[in-house]
Formats: sequence, C-alpha cells, structure tokens
Amino acid sequence: MPKAPASSTSATRQWDLDQLSEKLTVEDMARRAHMSARTFVRHYKTETGMPPGQWLTRQRIARARNLLASTGLTVEQIALQVGFATAASLRRHLHAKLGVSPMPYRRARRSSSWLRLHFTWPVCGGI
Repeated sequence: MPKAPASSTSATRQWDLDQLSEKLTVEDMARRAHMSARTFVRHYKTETGMPPGQWLTRQRIARARNLLASTGLTVEQIALQVGFATAASLRRHLHAKLGVSPMPYRRARRSSSWLRLHFTWPVCGGI
C-alpha cells in the first residue's frame, strides 16, 4: 500500500526556502508535498495564514533584507539569489513592504549595525 501523504506543508516550506532562487509554482510545491494543488493551498493557508505565493514573497524579502545588510552583493545579484526575476522586481517588493528601496535600506542597516558594534555606552549607576 502506498504511504498516505502527510497533511502538513512544513517539509515543503523548508524545501521552498532552500530553493528561493528558483521559480516555484504551486503545482511544483503541491507535487513535492504529494497533494493536489487545491488541497496543498488549503493546508498552506491553514498553517501559515497566507497563500503560498504571498509566503514565498515574504521569505524572499526577508532573505534580501539580510543580504543587503550583510553583504556587498549588488541589488541585481541579490534579486536573482532570492528569486526575483529582476532588480526592479526586488525594488518594487521591498518598497511595498518597507516603504524604502534597497540602497537606502542597506545604508540605514549598515550604519545602525556599525553604531551598535562600535559604540557600547557604559551603564552609569547613580548618575
């Protein structure tokens, strides 16, 4: 007897994170989870509170934010690495989510990180 498919999408979500640079379709993800696309989307929404495409976009933005803050990669390189087809697409998504484009985000994150690393203010007791 074939093994019954698991009802969770968590393994597929983990796989999705490892494949962010690839074009991922609901059909691909559903096949990976051994579910029909309709069943997969229903389970995905129940577990994450959002459809797969929205969840993927959020994960891509999160990874892009991390790369902007921690690497010297260009916006184009980051866009491709996180699965956006173009730098313009990354800019559009980042601006919609955060209200800022990649370069100002990078500058702000780097300056605040630099300040935290180089200035630790002593705690002054009793002053």
